[in-house]
Amino acid sequence: MTEDKKYQTPTVLSIAGFDGSGGAGIQADTKTISSLGCYAMNVLTALPVQNTQGVRNIFEIPTEAVKEQLDCLFDDIYPDSIKIGMVHSSELVEVIANHLKDYRGSIVFDPVMVSTSGHRLIKDETIQAIKELLFPIASIITPNLDEVSVLVGKEISDVKAMEEVSEEILGLGCKSALLKGGHLDSDILTSILIQHGKPAQYFESKRVDTKNTHGSGCTLSSAIASFLARGFNLTQATEKGLSYVNSAILGSKNLVIGKGNGPLNHFFNPIKLIKYELD
Repeated sequence: MTEDKKYQTPTVLSIAGFDGSGGAGIQADTKTISSLGCYAMNVLTALPVQNTQGVRNIFEIPTEAVKEQLDCLFDDIYPDSIKIGMVHSSELVEVIANHLKDYRGSIVFDPVMVSTSGHRLIKDETIQAIKELLFPIASIITPNLDEVSVLVGKEISDVKAMEEVSEEILGLGCKSALLKGGHLDSDILTSILIQHGKPAQYFESKRVDTKNTHGSGCTLSSAIASFLARGFNLTQATEKGLSYVNSAILGSKNLVIGKGNGPLNHFFNPIKLIKYELD
């Protein structure tokens, strides 16, 4: 009698905030990770009260609760990659950074700093803590133009300006960064991957005429983390992540979910759970 074969699967941990409407935060992360064939886990950092029309309130999760969530998961399932999203306090930054300082895997950090409506979501001391503690341990950060503007202290609104501040962004302590072009006022959206010692890489896509883009930043960072967990290198994971988001937006173009900016269609072409046979 032969024993049953055993398998493992790529595991991705999302450390992020909540979205009861299902379009952003850990809900978008879980959908993305699952649709890309990986196993999703969550650590909740904050409880925003939000829907497709905006954020109404944000309730904090105690830092001790975040620490215990991390301890509990790492005692049982070691993630192949990690996506970090909403981190709203310097105390929380310290807890997460301290726990992940010896982590052996890829970390994708989406520095959520500004709401879609343009409101600053975190304080200056939290931004400073993020630069000092999370940027150095992240494999890549994925700021949009509003967040790039916050990081460099001036408005960045076109591709030329993105290019001009690329060295300044890398000088903040991160290993690499994807400067996202989703907020560009253009029919062609350009995102730029910058890495130390390597030429910048440009990724272009056509703007999709839809308001269903709620959670696109969360989706992209968790998609990149998923492709990294599957063994792709950073350039490949970035390219595949951007392509996935573009297709998910196209797949939701004519959907009507909610009264505001609707979610992406994360399951436009889902992949079955990837399984590797154990030796």
